[in-house]
Amino acid sequence: MANSQTQPKNVARTSKVAPSSESTHPLADKVKDTLHHSVDALSEKAAAAEQGLRDSATKGSENFSKQKQQVESKWNNSSIRQYAVENPVKTAGIAFAAGALLASLLRKD
Repeated sequence: MANSQTQPKNVARTSKVAPSSESTHPLADKVKDTLHHSVDALSEKAAAAEQGLRDSATKGSENFSKQKQQVESKWNNSSIRQYAVENPVKTAGIAFAAGALLASLLRKD
């Protein structure tokens, strides 16, 4: 007799669900909409900032390449490079002497 009064385990329980056009949680829906708008606005700002950084990086890279070419050109045409190529031992001696002098000036007693 106890079995006849209880629901069978296989029967699905139905719940009362409001239609999708009517909301039973207006405050939660408003918060959800506000958060979605905030996330969308933040996403747009982040995308704009990313694009600005990419543009700046590209310009910086181009400027660096131009400056590198200018420095290489000046170095290749300089008299110092020519002297260093023609007199490598003297150049090494001068560099050693300059380093020793600088070290003695900067040494703390």
